[in-house]
Amino acid sequence: MSLSRPTTSRLPRLVTRSFIRAPKHQFRTPFHTTTRQTLHVLPEMADERPTGLKANKGIELLTWGTPNGWKASILLEELKEAYGKDYAWQGINISQNIQKEEWFTKLGPNGRIPVIVDHDKGDFAVQEGLAILTYLTRHYDPDHKFSFTDDLDVSRAEQWMAWQHGGLGPMQGQANHFNRFAKERIAYGMQRYTGETERLVGILEKQLKSNDYLVGNKFSIADIANFGWIHMLRFSGVELDDFPSLKAWWERILARPGVQRGLNIPSKSGFGNDTYLQKLKDDKEFAEKERELREKVKAAKEQYGYKYSSP
Repeated sequence: MSLSRPTTSRLPRLVTRSFIRAPKHQFRTPFHTTTRQTLHVLPEMADERPTGLKANKGIELLTWGTPNGWKASILLEELKEAYGKDYAWQGINISQNIQKEEWFTKLGPNGRIPVIVDHDKGDFAVQEGLAILTYLTRHYDPDHKFSFTDDLDVSRAEQWMAWQHGGLGPMQGQANHFNRFAKERIAYGMQRYTGETERLVGILEKQLKSNDYLVGNKFSIADIANFGWIHMLRFSGVELDDFPSLKAWWERILARPGVQRGLNIPSKSGFGNDTYLQKLKDDKEFAEKERELREKVKAAKEQYGYKYSSP
């Protein structure tokens, strides 16, 4: 495995976003590899394996660079920009199964990232991205910049977040698994989950044709919940250009400085739509292997008579 690494001096494992940003280097290993560890850049600070909480005040985030991890880091960056609410974070390298260790599962029993710990409220821990988004806005978004006061808009936001939590995330995750990480290529699984991802993305496209954002015509936690998965849509085998309203929404959110900073925690991932396209241009070998993968997905769809429809 070949990873580009920064030449900066060794840094402490706990990082507070007020004074340092994660390095913005890219990995060299192709996306199609079956080794999950190569999907993320390991910053120099990750050399020290976390063994427990390090902060004693404020919010402490335990996360990794995935669509679920980005939910927490993006909102925390937006809250920091809006209110000056600082926080600390530790990178939890999921390829090393740190999230399965006893100290972590005491905080997040499911053994998944992200988890936050609110040291100002008796070290209260919150697991699951949806729960983290609602917890943070309930306690730290007094002006409702990213949440809502109207009961119906609150319900609308909850619906889109639940829709992602139970639909888009699991289905797109399975598409990634069967297309890229399964030990054997199973045509039915490839077409089933890629097709279901396309169907779900079509629902977002319809909602965004007449709306800049998912709820209340403003950027909110409903958008944050869904954004990370759309940010890696091309990596999942679905062409973002086929959904123009969704693409415009993705570009609108990606342009936010808080979102950019959140995507860099613990370091910039290589499977975002922008970096994926750049790698296609820069790496001929990678582009050819991605073309072969697309052909396999196409053949799987033809084998089982897949026809796109949404909803």
